[in-house]
Amino acid sequence: MGRPMPATAKARMRKDAGRERTTRRATDRIDPVISAVLSAYSKPVQVRLLALRRLILETARETDGVGAIEEALKWGQPSYLTTETGSGSTIRIDGVRSAPDQYAVYFHCQTNLVETFRELYPELRYGGNRSILLDAADDPPEAAL
Repeated sequence: MGRPMPATAKARMRKDAGRERTTRRATDRIDPVISAVLSAYSKPVQVRLLALRRLILETARETDGVGAIEEALKWGQPSYLTTETGSGSTIRIDGVRSAPDQYAVYFHCQTNLVETFRELYPELRYGGNRSILLDAADDPPEAAL
């Protein structure tokens, strides 16, 4: 998972069944609590996570039937949900605790999303059945994602 959350960010939220209080419709403008979480990462990882966030929001805007995206912290990770339409599965993004130069896209482990990515993109690296692992030194594979 990611780095410890800054005390200021922790103080501003309340856990509720895995989702903290910071929940709002995602826009290009970043919620201060999400921003505080992202700022705890090294600059290379932070830049890549912001690129993933942008990609998630752009893809949702361009995809019929997705509706508004809710941005929240789930388990201390920036998370993107389709609460308006319920059309998809939650996507979380985070740094990889055991590898500070890596970051990941996390999916619910009971979906077949990672399995599908594995079939379509065998060149990517995976963390079990729940994540795609990426190196901060490399551009994210936007076409695959």
